[in-house]
Amino acid sequence: MIVHRLTAFLSLTAILAVLVPISSLGAQQREVPYWASIRFDEVNMRVGPSQEYPIEWVYKRKGLPVKVVRVRESWRLVEDPEGEQGWIASSQLTPTRGAIVIGGGTADLREAADRTSALRWRAEPGVVGELKRCREDMCEIDVGGRTGWVDQERLWGAGEP
Repeated sequence: MIVHRLTAFLSLTAILAVLVPISSLGAQQREVPYWASIRFDEVNMRVGPSQEYPIEWVYKRKGLPVKVVRVRESWRLVEDPEGEQGWIASSQLTPTRGAIVIGGGTADLREAADRTSALRWRAEPGVVGELKRCREDMCEIDVGGRTGWVDQERLWGAGEP
């Protein structure tokens, strides 16, 4: 009986040893560059891909979009909207696409993906929202439950990375 349990345990351990690396490959094999977002209210960016490296920057903006430009084990070299680059642990990022309003002056958020549709509200540069979808040159974003369509050129995090 003990031999059967030990054999079953060893078989299960061998299967898990094979499955874990395979399942983690999916996230590791994602083609760079790609978009991601900051997962938590506070996330550290480091100068290298390990907790041994000093913290270069602390992001305090959940949902802030970042461009992942390199993958190294469980670390991602990211570029932020200001062009700064550094390493963030993959667990601190989410694949949910975010977008940040850029440019001068307010951005008009419209009811539909048409510049002549009704104006819903305006967003100042720096407003962060979840990117819902894009059609041609306009994208729909959700900022705290308020949605609207905005010119894609006014968003960093929309379009191809």
